Amino acid sequence: MEIPMIDFSKLEGEERSETMALLHHACEKWGFFQIENHGVDKQLMEKVKKLVNQHYEEKMEKSFYNSEIVKSVEDKNKTTDIDWESTFFLWHRPNNKINEYTNLSEELRKTIDEYIDQLIKVAEKLSELMCENLGLEKDHMKMAFSGTKGPSVGTKVAKYPKCPHPELVRGLREHTDAGGIILLLQDDQVPGLEFLKEGKWVNIPPSKNNTIFVNTGDQVEVLSNGYYKSTVHRVMTDKDGSRLSIATFYNPNGDSVISPAPKLLYPNRYTFQDYLKLYSSTKFEEKGPRFESMKKMVNGQ
Repeated sequence: MEIPMIDFSKLEGEERSETMALLHHACEKWGFFQIENHGVDKQLMEKVKKLVNQHYEEKMEKSFYNSEIVKSVEDKNKTTDIDWESTFFLWHRPNNKINEYTNLSEELRKTIDEYIDQLIKVAEKLSELMCENLGLEKDHMKMAFSGTKGPSVGTKVAKYPKCPHPELVRGLREHTDAGGIILLLQDDQVPGLEFLKEGKWVNIPPSKNNTIFVNTGDQVEVLSNGYYKSTVHRVMTDKDGSRLSIATFYNPNGDSVISPAPKLLYPNRYTFQDYLKLYSSTKFEEKGPRFESMKKMVNGQ
């Protein structure tokens, strides 16, 4: 099963309509996809991964292997309420707090900050493309996510260390993501991420050539009135490798009021008699415009 790959370089040329159709299909039928030629500097992405791995080895690995979860798994106790991961979280927008994380080296903070500046542009571009495919104004998602201060952007940095008994514990338990658009810079060697599609788990391979893996969260499903789905996923543990995951969340602000885009809603709260009146004069026409006319009638337009 080949995961959809969206080539951003094709959005400006003759293959734009085909690329937009593929993106729509990926959002509607998969809830996850990959993007290439996205414009984020690949040397910068490599540097982010290198520095995060270095930070983990120097500051986090020892404490993780001394933790209670490791002791429990080493005792061969099956766990269902904890995750085999070592993580930290960074906030970038609406207020950039990168310099408050003084436990990170200055080089790592500056590198992540530069990476996020470029990645936000990708997230905003994706939001515009999704809106275009849904027939909405291109800034609809950004405005819906903005609240009073602008969209919220944060990054979960995680390592899924080698696990002596992968059958006893998940790296991360099954879940959907609460927010909007998730952009993942992940390991290029160690697998583990799985998404559920049509009742079967799909293995997400390590990202080669610094492609970015994308999935849509619960708020995109709500905003699109269910046209686009948030998909259940999980991380499996590995006996031989330690997997890196740098997931950036382009989310609504905390005070954003989320609802389905009115344009995507069916008409509601009308009488069947009123519908039949409209139907009698539009029976042999497309039903879409008829539904739009009903919405306007209900709203007194």
